[in-house]
Amino acid sequence: MALQRVSFAMCKIINEGAKLKRSKLNTALVFAAQMRFISSIEITKNISLISNEKKPCKIVDMQLDTPQNKPLMVMLSWLMARKKHVHKYADLYLKHGYDVLNINVSPWQLLWPTKGTQMVAKDLLKFLEVNTGYPNIVLHGFSVGAYLWGEVLVNISSERQRYEEVLNRVTGQVWDSAADITEIPVGLPPSVFPRNKVLQNTMRQYVIYHMKTFDKVATVHYVRSSQMFHTNLARAPALFLLSKSDPIGAERSNQRVRENWENMGIQVTWKCWDKSPHVGHFRFHPKEYVEELESFLASLKIPAVSKAEQVQVKL
Repeated sequence: MALQRVSFAMCKIINEGAKLKRSKLNTALVFAAQMRFISSIEITKNISLISNEKKPCKIVDMQLDTPQNKPLMVMLSWLMARKKHVHKYADLYLKHGYDVLNINVSPWQLLWPTKGTQMVAKDLLKFLEVNTGYPNIVLHGFSVGAYLWGEVLVNISSERQRYEEVLNRVTGQVWDSAADITEIPVGLPPSVFPRNKVLQNTMRQYVIYHMKTFDKVATVHYVRSSQMFHTNLARAPALFLLSKSDPIGAERSNQRVRENWENMGIQVTWKCWDKSPHVGHFRFHPKEYVEELESFLASLKIPAVSKAEQVQVKL
């Protein structure tokens, strides 16, 4: 009972921090989205479909009733990602005619994966399975998004034949500040309490305690996801974006992933800046970031959206 009270108290603190960060920008975000002609359809609490056009379609059991016939970028967002920041990255793909499927998880869902991130991973996989109208999928994952994709791969590996078609549609993958399980105690506290060192330290101690105490319901799943990410079943070309100064998406852990993937025959493009913060490479190096991404996307040779569809998007 004592352990449950400690866990409940920390989760309450986390949730309050999340509410505080989100509440200040709601009105501004709606206005900004309208100005950029971005529409967003909520698929689930954690998954939304972002597009440059208003979609007159219905969603039944995760499936769009109208095939889209365009590429899809799956954005595996970082913890506590704000919509205005998500939309900046989405814009990089929307202008090329992609739809963007944004997936986010809460700190609570990360701490309790069997009732949190694993449920989100199953929903994501189901969406990709039933919506075959997206023939080309590009992953763009940030930070903890690498862990979430590992959970998706766990599900795929359990029914490989069923999900082979989903893997075949993954045309490319971009990993920005990808974080491994060893960085959870480092990365989680500042994402929840970015300006409060006292609460960061308190939460860091709790996360270490949590991973030791709740091994069977949390840590073993982090380890399994990490193993699946390192032996990635999606063999599409990959782009890594990181920096030497980031302690969360650490260069050393990303380098291990790179070596594993290259040994499996995955084509890897590597961009490591000397200095930029976690999930801050686009903000600190916008020109280089866009150049690297544009060059990578061009190399995938994904069929472009038709001119008629592009005109419709502009209208």
